[in-house]
Amino acid sequence: MYDGIIFDVDGTVWDSTPIVEEAWNAALEEAGYAERVTADRLKGLFGLPMDDIIADILPQATAEERAKFAPYCFKYEHDYLAVRGGIVYEGFGEMLEELSKKYPLFIVSNCQAGYIELMLKKTGFGPYIKDHLCPGDTNLLKADNIRLISERNGLKHPIYVGDTQMDANACKDAEVPIVFCAYGFGSVEEPEYVVNSPMEILDIF
Repeated sequence: MYDGIIFDVDGTVWDSTPIVEEAWNAALEEAGYAERVTADRLKGLFGLPMDDIIADILPQATAEERAKFAPYCFKYEHDYLAVRGGIVYEGFGEMLEELSKKYPLFIVSNCQAGYIELMLKKTGFGPYIKDHLCPGDTNLLKADNIRLISERNGLKHPIYVGDTQMDANACKDAEVPIVFCAYGFGSVEEPEYVVNSPMEILDIF
């Protein structure tokens, strides 16, 4: 029925929020801001475009100031995750290996350039993933990136695996069904499928 499976990253593959909390707070401190973030707050923001996340964290800053701060975030986040990585959800690697034997697998996430590559390197999941896209690569948001990755890989009936209503909204716009990962960060109204652990994804396919 499906000819490709597209995965989200944060809240689906791994939880990087404890490390990103430390990284972004270090970036905020270096940039001279008094604002601080927590992992729990980040869980509610992840999935939004990076510009929107920074705007939420620095609501009083101008667009120019936020743009100047963004490289601090990206550098600190990359450096911290390159050393320690995120927390991969139990069973995700085993599930991915099994699925890759039957389906081409992809990643589309609303993140900065280099984040998906870093995740794949830290987890060792790179060999299972055929292609990936993010706004940092294309300047497009999730729905358009789902369409683009489908088009350039010849997918006619892909399905998306994610964990938030924002994912579900993008899927609706892109006209693809969604598997809702209830173990992740958010909630989804009326998903096509619901799983409570990565290994349950195998039951669908």
